[in-house]
Amino acid sequence: MTKDEDLSRLLHERFDAVLVEPVPARLQLRAPSWIAGARAAAILTAGIAIGLAMPFAWKGAPVAPGAGAAAPAPLSARAARAHLVYAAEVRHPVEVDASQQDHLVAWLSKRLGTKLKVPVLADEGYELLGGRLLPGPDGPVAQFMYQEATGRRLTLYVSARSKSDGPTAFRFAQEGPVAVFYWIDGNWGYALSGEIDKPALSRISTAVYRQLNP
Repeated sequence: MTKDEDLSRLLHERFDAVLVEPVPARLQLRAPSWIAGARAAAILTAGIAIGLAMPFAWKGAPVAPGAGAAAPAPLSARAARAHLVYAAEVRHPVEVDASQQDHLVAWLSKRLGTKLKVPVLADEGYELLGGRLLPGPDGPVAQFMYQEATGRRLTLYVSARSKSDGPTAFRFAQEGPVAVFYWIDGNWGYALSGEIDKPALSRISTAVYRQLNP
């Protein structure tokens, strides 16, 4: 037997039993710590790279027409919302009361950039309480409030015409409990709102329109 063969025999006798031993459970379940650390580092690096790339991906993505800021609510909805907010007020329904009507009209006309008229609705049983300035989608808005003897109120909403306002025709909308007749006249939109029936509101709206367009 050569020296190499003798050495091979000795190695087999010494280590063959070790080769067939089962792998300990702790070695099967746990990877070396450096592998776990490398895996964590790789995941962290990928996450950072994706995070840094996202703004550029969004910035370069095409935007659908009309996406972005939501379109303003239609004239009827804006007027009804304003009516619900302020018509329910007991102590502060208006910003400037009817005793200062000249000042009120001059002030709101200046803010809106047009000469405003305040319809007289005494024949319909309503008296002017006053008015206020409101924000609108395309600039300031004027709101005039009227009240009848029973305490029921109407509001006239005057706003610059918005692109979302559509045709100029005289139209009706029911916005929850509030009935609204609204129309476009030139560059301005008008809406008369109240919690009354449609025929009554239609009659009063016609009176308002005729006074604004004599």
